[in-house]
Amino acid sequence: MWSGYKPKSNIKDSYKILELEEGCSLDDIRNSYRSLAKKYHPDSGSATADSEAFMKVEEAYRVVLSDAATKKKANENNEEEEDQFKPKAPQHRHYLSFEGVGFGTPSQREKQYMQFRVDRATEQVLEYRKQRLESQRAVTDLMKAKDVKQSKKVKITQAVERLVEDLIQESMAKGDFDNLSGKGKPLQKFSDCPHIDPMTHNLNRILIDNGYQPEWILMQKEIRETIERLRRSIVASRSKLGGPMTPYRQKQWNRICEQFIEDIRKLNRRIDNFNLVVPILSRQMVHFSADKEIVRAQKTYEALME
Repeated sequence: MWSGYKPKSNIKDSYKILELEEGCSLDDIRNSYRSLAKKYHPDSGSATADSEAFMKVEEAYRVVLSDAATKKKANENNEEEEDQFKPKAPQHRHYLSFEGVGFGTPSQREKQYMQFRVDRATEQVLEYRKQRLESQRAVTDLMKAKDVKQSKKVKITQAVERLVEDLIQESMAKGDFDNLSGKGKPLQKFSDCPHIDPMTHNLNRILIDNGYQPEWILMQKEIRETIERLRRSIVASRSKLGGPMTPYRQKQWNRICEQFIEDIRKLNRRIDNFNLVVPILSRQMVHFSADKEIVRAQKTYEALME
C-alpha cells in the first residue's frame, strides 16, 4: 500500500509532528494519528480545526508508518538470518492470506489484518472528505465570480435608467414637451405587436410625429449606414485590383485592409457611445469584427466574379 509513496518531508520531522519518538509501536502511531486527526480535521467542528495542519499530520502519518514497516521488515530479515540453522516450522497455506499483513499465529494475524482494514478505511474516508472540501471550495469561488458579474450588470442597467430619467426631466424643464400636438388628449390605441413595449412604442411615435428623433435613433441609423458604406467600399476596392493577386496587388490590398481595420475601430468606438445612451438594453449593438468583414468582402468578390 505504501510502496509507491514518496514522502515530502524527512522522517524526524514526521515523528515530531505526530509527537512520537523513533522506535515506537504501530499502536502508538495509530493512536497519535487519530487524536491529531480529530483535533485538526476541518469537519470535526472543533476550535483547532485547520485543513493545512491536518494535511501535514496525514503526510507525517504515512511517512512514519512506512518507516515503521521498513524497520519491522529489516528486523524480520535479521531474525531469519539468525534462525536459518534452527529447525523451521512447516509452512501452511493460511499464512498466505490476509494480504500478507501481520505476523505470529493465524489468530494474531487475523486481528492485525482487521486493524489494518480499519486504518485503510479511515484513510479512504479522510481522502474522500478532503476531495469534497476542495470541490466545494471551487464551487464557492465560481458562485462568487457569478455574483460579481451579475452585480456589474445590474449597476450598468441602473446607470442607463438614471441617465434616461435625467434626460427626460431636463427636457421637461426646458419645455420641450409643452408644444406637442395632442397635449392633454388621450393616447391612441397601443400597438398590437406582442414583441414591442406599448409605452415605448407610443412615446417614440409621439416624438417622431412632432419632428423629434432621440439621439440614440440617429446614432443607430448613422452606424448602420457607415457599416454598409464600408462594406461596399472594400468590395469595390477588391474588384478594382482584380486577379490574379500579384505581389504588387497584394501590397495594395494590405494597405486597403489596414485602412478598413482603422475605420472599423472608429465605428466600434461610436457603438460604445451609442450603448451608453440607448434606453433599452435589448437595442444595444455589438462590435463589428474587421477580420470577418474582410473575409465577407472576399467572398462577395468571388461570388461576383463567378
